[in-house]
Amino acid sequence: MVAPRKAAFAEESAEVEVLFANMEKLKNLTKKIQGSLNRLETSGKSVQDAIGPIYGNTQRLQTMNSNVDRIIEAIDRVREPLDQRNREERIIRMGPRKVPLQDYMASLDRTTQALGDLKRSNLRSNQQAVAELSTLLKTGTKQLEDVFREILREDARPVEPLHYITKQLPFPTLSEASLSKLRLIHTHVSASFTQTSQTDVREGPTEKTYTEIRGDYITTTLRNLAAASVSTARKTTADAIYKQGTNGIGTYAQGMEGLYLAEYENVCPIFARDEWGAVYASTCQSSLNEFSKTLRELNTHIQKNLMTDCFLGYEIIEIVSNLSIRVESRTGELKRLIADSLKPIRETSKTSLTKLLEDTRTRAQALIALPIDGSSVPITSDTVTRLQTMTAYLSSLSSIMTSLGDGGWSTSSASNSFTSLPALKSFDVGADGRQLFAHYAADMLDTLLSNLETKSRMLLKGKNLQGVFIANNIAVIDRMIRSSELQPLLTSYASRLEGWRKKGTAMYLEAWREPSAHLLDVQYTNRSGRPHSGGAASTDSTAIVKGLSSKDKDAIKEKFKNFNISFDDLVTRHKGYKMEREVRSQLGREVQNIIEPLYGRFWDRYHEIDKGKGKYVKYDKSQLASALAGLGW
Repeated sequence: MVAPRKAAFAEESAEVEVLFANMEKLKNLTKKIQGSLNRLETSGKSVQDAIGPIYGNTQRLQTMNSNVDRIIEAIDRVREPLDQRNREERIIRMGPRKVPLQDYMASLDRTTQALGDLKRSNLRSNQQAVAELSTLLKTGTKQLEDVFREILREDARPVEPLHYITKQLPFPTLSEASLSKLRLIHTHVSASFTQTSQTDVREGPTEKTYTEIRGDYITTTLRNLAAASVSTARKTTADAIYKQGTNGIGTYAQGMEGLYLAEYENVCPIFARDEWGAVYASTCQSSLNEFSKTLRELNTHIQKNLMTDCFLGYEIIEIVSNLSIRVESRTGELKRLIADSLKPIRETSKTSLTKLLEDTRTRAQALIALPIDGSSVPITSDTVTRLQTMTAYLSSLSSIMTSLGDGGWSTSSASNSFTSLPALKSFDVGADGRQLFAHYAADMLDTLLSNLETKSRMLLKGKNLQGVFIANNIAVIDRMIRSSELQPLLTSYASRLEGWRKKGTAMYLEAWREPSAHLLDVQYTNRSGRPHSGGAASTDSTAIVKGLSSKDKDAIKEKFKNFNISFDDLVTRHKGYKMEREVRSQLGREVQNIIEPLYGRFWDRYHEIDKGKGKYVKYDKSQLASALAGLGW
């Protein structure tokens, strides 16, 4: 047991010794490796110390090389616009007259593009190139502007407007070839101008050139028509009323319309859509200024001759208003500009309505004598003639009266309108213009008749003569209304005119109260033997006269005698008055309706008072009827 155990221990001991021997070898090997590593580290440091400067220099050289490449690229970029400038300068300096227009504008396009690129690069080194390209572009653009101007001037010679107006021909426009060139030039000039302009300018050089040349063409073409409008307003007869269409303003407006419509056809193909309105308005502005000046001169003339030439003002308002509407419907422009030129004449026309009423009143009040035969006075026909003349201008008058408001033409309303804000009714745009005119005409006629009535009471002796005078003037008014365009307008005034007619008739018939009074007798129904009036025996003249006392008979004889004197006197006067035909007929009929039944009754009762001798009873019933009938013709 012991021997095997010792053997085992001996074996293990041997293994341990071998293990220790191996560990010793490993330790020695580790020391050698550590020594090799130390030597390698030392060698690596030596290599690093030797290689480090070389690597650093290599990196710096690479960075420098990269920077040099970039500088070369920058130099190329700097040189590129300079090279392009040299290429384009040759073309641009030659000018569009020596280089085909398409090639010239292509060169300008390239220059514009290059300038834009330089400005976007924002390199300080490019500032000189930017300045040089800008100068070159301005030069080229200026040469294009000159071509633009020359093309416009070729067709800018004034034309004779009457040739186109009288023959109803459209005014000439620019040719298609010219429009095409102008459009092309404008497009390129606008692009160049945007690049070179330092400020935001609304009107470019081509727009300005166009408005100057074409505006002068329109103004010059219309100049003779403007002068004719002023010259045809001059009066040869101081008190002559203006006749519609005799002034040249209508022809002037026709010329403006034709030229403006033709010019709009020129503007649209050349300029961009958003430029049309501004260019068109600017082109027409010069001629509109001349038009406004002409209207101001005409307004001065109207103000100096307001009572006779206010109708010219109404005509101008209608013509110019229609002009603005027609031009606006075709172009969408100028309505306000044209309408604004009317402001002075509109104000004068408003004033004229009040002045016409005042003139009617003043002329009637200024009468120092009236016709002793009762005939009408000239102011009556003059007043209605004014109203008749005004019917030819209902369109413009409706506009004026609507702005004044119903009754705004009266003296008090007019004075208030110039010193205070207008009343709300002045803005009643839905008011009926024809109805307003009817109210104005009624005011004028009432003003006339009321003042004539006052004058007749002052200057004419006797109600019958006053009544004839009023009736004659009313007849003139009524006849002139019925025979003119006033009739449908003044239907509402018929009842008021009838009231005036009845007033004149009543004044005339007052004189016939005297003979009528002589035909009235007193009957006593309570006396015996006295037949009742209206009874069967009342027409028995013999019996009635026989039953009268001597005193009553004398009274009846006196009544017949006084009636004859009064009746004959009034018949003589009636026939001596100058009456309008309808007045004589109407007044004669009114007298007959009053006198004939009274005389017939009186004659039936008392004609036997002189037993047919005619000493007191001058007229029998048939004779009186014949005399009364004669009053009507």
